[in-house]
Amino acid sequence: MASRPTVQPPGMSGGRPLSPHLTIWKWRVHMAVSIVHRVTGHALAFGAVLIFAWWLAALASGPAYYRFFLDLVLSPAGAVVGIGLTWAVFQHMGSGIRHFIMDAGEGFDLATSRRMAQATFAFSILATAGVWAWILLGGY
Repeated sequence: MASRPTVQPPGMSGGRPLSPHLTIWKWRVHMAVSIVHRVTGHALAFGAVLIFAWWLAALASGPAYYRFFLDLVLSPAGAVVGIGLTWAVFQHMGSGIRHFIMDAGEGFDLATSRRMAQATFAFSILATAGVWAWILLGGY
């Protein structure tokens, strides 16, 4: 059995175990979905507050500034931000459902956990593509 890496503090005998670092772990889809869940949660909170506050400020600033806001939001750059936020919503939702299932005590075996993690990514990509296809084809 391999021993844990240790560090020798000055003036002490024996060593303290080092905390595991990301470089010693193999990256798996479970880790990625967990990290992406946190990132999408922060991105959604920040993005929603920022865009909503900007929309309110534009609305209160008059028709000229509101037109500028709409032109920017409806531009290709605005579409990229919209697609990113839409993907973040679906990714966060899929990961949340995965966590809900695991909180119920299911899906802890390695194969099921891997499939559920992969399914969150597949769901978010397919749902985002579907929503934006509907939007761009004039379904709104």
